Amino acid sequence: MTVRKASAGAVELAYETFGEHGRPPVLLVMGIGSQMINWHEDFCAALAVGRFVIRFDNRDVGESQWLEGEVDLAACAAGDTSSAVYTLDDMADDAVGLLDALGLSSAHVVGASLGGMIAQTVAIRHPQRVRTLTSIMSTTGERGVANPTEEAAAALMSPPPRSRDEAMERILEVRRVIGSPGFPRDEEDIRQRAGRAWDRGVNPAGFARQLAAVYVSGDRTEALRSLDVPTLVVHGEDDPLIPVSGGRATAAAIPGAELWTIPGMGHDLPRGIWHDLIARIGAFAEAVDGARAA
Repeated sequence: MTVRKASAGAVELAYETFGEHGRPPVLLVMGIGSQMINWHEDFCAALAVGRFVIRFDNRDVGESQWLEGEVDLAACAAGDTSSAVYTLDDMADDAVGLLDALGLSSAHVVGASLGGMIAQTVAIRHPQRVRTLTSIMSTTGERGVANPTEEAAAALMSPPPRSRDEAMERILEVRRVIGSPGFPRDEEDIRQRAGRAWDRGVNPAGFARQLAAVYVSGDRTEALRSLDVPTLVVHGEDDPLIPVSGGRATAAAIPGAELWTIPGMGHDLPRGIWHDLIARIGAFAEAVDGARAA
């Protein structure tokens, strides 16, 4: 794949595309500190049959623009978010800026984890740009909902690796804690993807700035109640990082949202769900795109 760069409003974003421009577009938004390569190429290629799929590095991740500024995460967690450098609104506007750069008036927006929060925020701020919304293993931002287990929180906040080899082993440790207990885990693929991420650029300070953006952006529940967009909410029933209560709260807040909870799925996208996930995203997309074409 060819990585391209685009000016998306305030920042420069790195992105890749699958399928033909001119087909119904699908924008994939990844989670905290996570690069676009974690939308697996095989998943993207399968989703791109009859569609135009875009994956990108969020600001402060991978080959997209890294920002500056120290954040105090302990203070943010305690309620003082004054050190936050940007918000989820800014990250949502980045995504819309990428659509602008690609000449796309709207897209089917699919977000995972933090990416789900960003996708929700795109739908709130720019409803005309969102054909359908798919929010995967995410939540509403309401305090007290979907609190991680202590072990999952510790895994997420573990010290950053100091070498490529350490990064490859660390991700396995994390995935053993937060990954899907009910599905096979391809540990060699996980290791290799972590090595690629290291080569593309790992940014611990950017991870902290993204987490601060979650804290400062607060609760989206009331704003989600105003949405009028076909929405699919997907969540693992065994997710220890953002428990399934987050998905249930999201689906309850968005009028008409369809909730799909998956036994044995944790906080990752196991290959075993790809076929059904692509089919469900596709069914939502085709219903909307068919109506647009009529």
